[in-house]
Amino acid sequence: MGGARGGGGAEAVVRVREVAGDRTAVLCLTGVLVSGFGTSAMWLTAGIWVKSLTGSDSLAALTVFAMWAPVLAGPALGSLADRLPRGPLLVGVNLLLAGLLAALPLTGPALRVPALFAVLFVYGAGGVVLDAAEAAVVAGAVEDRLLGDFNGLRTTVNEGVKLVAPAAGAGLFARFGAGPVVVLDALSFALAALVFARLRVAEPAPAPSRRGGTAAGLRGLRGSPALRPLVYAGALTMLLAGLNGAAVYAVVDEVLARSPAYAGVLYAAQGAGSVLAGTTAGPLLRRLGERRFAAAGIAVFAAAVGVRVLSGGSGAVAVGASVAIGAGLPCVLIAALTAVQRETPDRVLGRTVAAAHTLLMAPNAVALAVGAGLLTAVDVRPLLGSAAVAGLLVAARLNGRWWNRKAGRWRRKAGRWRRKAGRAPARPSGSL
Repeated sequence: MGGARGGGGAEAVVRVREVAGDRTAVLCLTGVLVSGFGTSAMWLTAGIWVKSLTGSDSLAALTVFAMWAPVLAGPALGSLADRLPRGPLLVGVNLLLAGLLAALPLTGPALRVPALFAVLFVYGAGGVVLDAAEAAVVAGAVEDRLLGDFNGLRTTVNEGVKLVAPAAGAGLFARFGAGPVVVLDALSFALAALVFARLRVAEPAPAPSRRGGTAAGLRGLRGSPALRPLVYAGALTMLLAGLNGAAVYAVVDEVLARSPAYAGVLYAAQGAGSVLAGTTAGPLLRRLGERRFAAAGIAVFAAAVGVRVLSGGSGAVAVGASVAIGAGLPCVLIAALTAVQRETPDRVLGRTVAAAHTLLMAPNAVALAVGAGLLTAVDVRPLLGSAAVAGLLVAARLNGRWWNRKAGRWRRKAGRWRRKAGRAPARPSGSL
């Protein structure tokens, strides 16, 4: 992958200006910002709302699962972005979600919780379609050399919104109830639809055959030497990230000896790290290439997980490690998405992006549940220590040159040991 050689900070500013000068990029980032604010506010509020209506912690936790579950159907949902005009699809899905949310407060008390879960499920499915369509639109409109910068800025926008919106949603709910939060989210989708309506999209030619079309994205990932290692490494990293996420409260309690509210400090620090990663992703991608950039990020994430769990109760160390976790974790996601956008034919790009999201995000959801179960039987220190070591191995394997060099040395040493063992004199019979 080619790239400029200028200073990192100055280069980043130049590239941000170039992205800001691209009309499609600006409109997509604006749509992500507007709808993302409402989504982030609703993400937390939905659980609080269900808890207040039912008193059930398990039902409240299931609100997150309801929004995550459609990711498993990513290849099928993403195919809509290849079979339908992408511009109208972005507008239509946003309007559909706005309408469903606006109707939610009108349901009767007996149906409110089931209706909320149904809306959240459609909400999650709509998010999969929107991500696939938007990524495909950007890939067709933004120059290849700026894709990494765009994806980094998109991460910055997403994570920046998450630092503010959940607290705003919870505050609105505490003061006025769920109604204003739902209306805010509905308005955010309506505004996003207006933003996307201004896009001028060059629609792809329809795929020559619909037979087996849903699996085309998975086949494309599996068959690509450039994409396969990135997506597999990302999936393993997100699995480890899920274990880390499930253990946050255990770290706060058992390692840091703080109240559960201190988890909010760690989450905020992690979000700040992700914002930083997004702003520097473009120049680093050009300088390192996708695989080395992803491997470096995975290594930073894994090392920080280990440092945080071994922090000895130091809040400053734990917060610094959380910043590093937030900075390292998005790197493999940004690298994988950028590579998918560059390497995939436009006519199957939507379903390939969605398939990549499925493979990357599903392990995180599974690990959150598995990690919660493991913590009832395993101490958090060896659990996260093992996750840190596994992450470093994933980073080393992805950085193929380093791995191959080390593996070659290990093979040569093993060969010498075998040759020495073969030349060793046999023991006399009967000796111990």
